[in-house]
Amino acid sequence: MILPDSPGLGKGGQESIITPMRVKAGIAPLVALLVGVIVVAFSLYGLARYMFPSLSRAAVPAVSPARVTVDYWEKWTRFEGEAMQAVVDDFNASQDRVFVKMVTVSVIEQKALMAIAGGDPPDVVGLYDFNVVSYADKNALMPLEDRLEKAGIRRDDFIPIFWGECSYQGKMWAMPTTPATMALHWNKAMFRKAGLDPERPPKTIEELDRMAEKLIVRDAKGNIVQMGFLPPEPGWWNWAWPCFFGGMLWDGGSRITCDGPENIRAFKWIQSYSKRYGLGPTQVFRSGFGNFASPQNAFLAGKVAMVIQGVWMYNFIKEFAPNLEWGAAPFPTTDPKLYGRSIADLDVIAIPRGSRHPDEAFEFIKFVVSQRGMERLCMGQRKFSPLKKISADFVRKHPHPYIGLFRQLAINRQAVTLPKLTFYQEYTDELNVAFDKVWLNQATPEQALGDVKRKMQKKLDRRIQRGLNP
Repeated sequence: MILPDSPGLGKGGQESIITPMRVKAGIAPLVALLVGVIVVAFSLYGLARYMFPSLSRAAVPAVSPARVTVDYWEKWTRFEGEAMQAVVDDFNASQDRVFVKMVTVSVIEQKALMAIAGGDPPDVVGLYDFNVVSYADKNALMPLEDRLEKAGIRRDDFIPIFWGECSYQGKMWAMPTTPATMALHWNKAMFRKAGLDPERPPKTIEELDRMAEKLIVRDAKGNIVQMGFLPPEPGWWNWAWPCFFGGMLWDGGSRITCDGPENIRAFKWIQSYSKRYGLGPTQVFRSGFGNFASPQNAFLAGKVAMVIQGVWMYNFIKEFAPNLEWGAAPFPTTDPKLYGRSIADLDVIAIPRGSRHPDEAFEFIKFVVSQRGMERLCMGQRKFSPLKKISADFVRKHPHPYIGLFRQLAINRQAVTLPKLTFYQEYTDELNVAFDKVWLNQATPEQALGDVKRKMQKKLDRRIQRGLNP
């Protein structure tokens, strides 16, 4: 056996015979290296499957060449991802023409846009409702109205606010998947201990303030150890506080309205908490809060008695504080006529511009938004359906004790959403800055909101002057 460039070559390049023993000695290190590589590969694969569950789902069974494979990017993980995977599996089993392969993608709103711009998008993508305007403005999605009409899917099939969240400039760019509304969550045990009726949450802002005052607890040194309510907790909807005071952020035309009297009043109310309880003591108190999805969450840990949260909060209560005695109700308002108002948001599903299989992608979307698909998905995520029509079983078997409330908050037409402005992200970022300045007593509400108004009005004026969509 002759092996060039090996120990089998003698001096001067003359060939020599390699004995079996010498072959064995030469190959042994290679075998050891190969075994090591295999061990490392399997270890990394196991770690990857643990860290990224979507990888295990990507290893789908062989698909018949006769079936069209639809690549579907979605943002959900854990039980939310499992709920959609069940719908995908149901669709795949329901017919033999299209096979949907779902992959979980983090930061999907950015990665999907990059893939579309690069000419290599998925066939269907799950986004957030606030992505619809910016994606549509960039022509990054395919309009759906022709396909919807042909399929017999109508506006009247859906709760109006959720259909509206998928439309922009007269076209439908996406379809609703799982919806959400926000409500006051309160700790009944903390109410009872403070001498409050545990079954009677506040209905007005004034009642909320009075109850919050009764619920505050300080230790022997005067440090705050419990609060009734805290406007910066969780801090996800700073733009929306004015809606509970009757305010709005945009008139739908040429005026930014964030400095309106109702909005000013809302931000004065926010500032009243840091002034009443002290900025320093409240900041020290807040520093002890843990992550949202943990037992150290301020509400779950019994540190804050009342918070505004979404329909999903039930899932975290069940996981991290199963013995919590809690309730949910519409968030208080200044005017009784506004009571029942809520913030609404929505997950959506769309076909990216450049999809290789748009017809097959729409077949899947049509299945998802059917009563069968939607109820399976929303039940799996413990949310309510965006469809007007729901089955008796969906309500009867739903584990969320207040699911009817969250659904009603969407139906009653009092719900508000982000303004449909192409620069909504900058607008909400500026409102977050204004919120912080007001909370930290660095500016008056008039000053903080006036600054936002000037910046955003200039941006809106420029777009209108250029003939662009607001």
